Amino acid sequence: MIMETPFSVWVIFNLFVLAMLAVDLFVFHRKAHVVRGSEAAIWSAVWIALSLTFAVGLYWAKGSEPALAFLAGYLIEKALSVDNIFVFVLIFSYFQVPPQYQHRVLFWGILGALLMRGALIGAGAYLVQQVHWILYLFGAFLVVTGIRMATHEERRLDPESNLVIRLVTRFTKVTSAYHGQQFFAMEPAPGGGARRVATPLFVVLLMVETTDLIFAVDSIPAIFAVTQDPFIVYSSNVFAILGLRALYFLLAQIIHRFHYLKLGLSVILVFVGVKMLIVDVIDIGTAWSLAVVAAVLALSVAASLLWPQAAETPVLHDPLGGVPPGPHSATRPDPLQERGHG
Repeated sequence: MIMETPFSVWVIFNLFVLAMLAVDLFVFHRKAHVVRGSEAAIWSAVWIALSLTFAVGLYWAKGSEPALAFLAGYLIEKALSVDNIFVFVLIFSYFQVPPQYQHRVLFWGILGALLMRGALIGAGAYLVQQVHWILYLFGAFLVVTGIRMATHEERRLDPESNLVIRLVTRFTKVTSAYHGQQFFAMEPAPGGGARRVATPLFVVLLMVETTDLIFAVDSIPAIFAVTQDPFIVYSSNVFAILGLRALYFLLAQIIHRFHYLKLGLSVILVFVGVKMLIVDVIDIGTAWSLAVVAAVLALSVAASLLWPQAAETPVLHDPLGGVPPGPHSATRPDPLQERGHG
């Protein structure tokens, strides 16, 4: 069911989001610091509380169906965003990002993600309204993605194969040294004077942005299986993404323990994909969708804790502190040897 949302509501909602981001960056994180578990837990609770409050507001303003659709979309996006955390841990460890600068990368990365997802949601909503059979295409895509997630090995981080990174390093000088939390810095030029260079933090930011774009291609169609209301799809995405930074700092050190979570996520993707494929034959209600997603997540987390991996691969890094000194870091080639177009 698609409900017309007044333009003023869109404006107010986005102003609220910008205000919260401004408070986060300029008040609580004005100075770079290591985000500890207690701080991350508080912020996670804040974002979850705001999301639930928003759901109550939807229930009061539009009824139970939009509120349940928001909760289902929020839960799906929140669950799929955990997959981002796996990759963020790899990115920060690979580039040895100092822990006090990780929040800044995630802040600007998530701001860019909100803009990209807004555009994708707008395009998706238009296609769904204009071309009904696009739902079948989304559904088939999600089923295939879910099966691939369950049957393929873990992703390997390979910055050299990232097209955006290759373009940036080709036309921009990238230094191998960090310059605090700056994305760009001035360094002495070989012929004298100074030149503007990109820092490794900027490359990390691009990796985070492109990673989220890839994940958005999976997650946004999944929410369209629950509702085609653009405002509910957008708002559930926004609330889930806003809480992603706090969730990262809360789970980064223990995320490897939830080894059945990827299987659970694959089941969710297959479920919502099938839901799209049979939408004109059997309509699985929003409440049932919410119940299935919540049950699969709970079971995958419980199974991970009850049946831990017999022999986990040793963790050679602290996800919140980069790669510690040691033989493995000394022999690994620097991924950001100074390069680029002269």
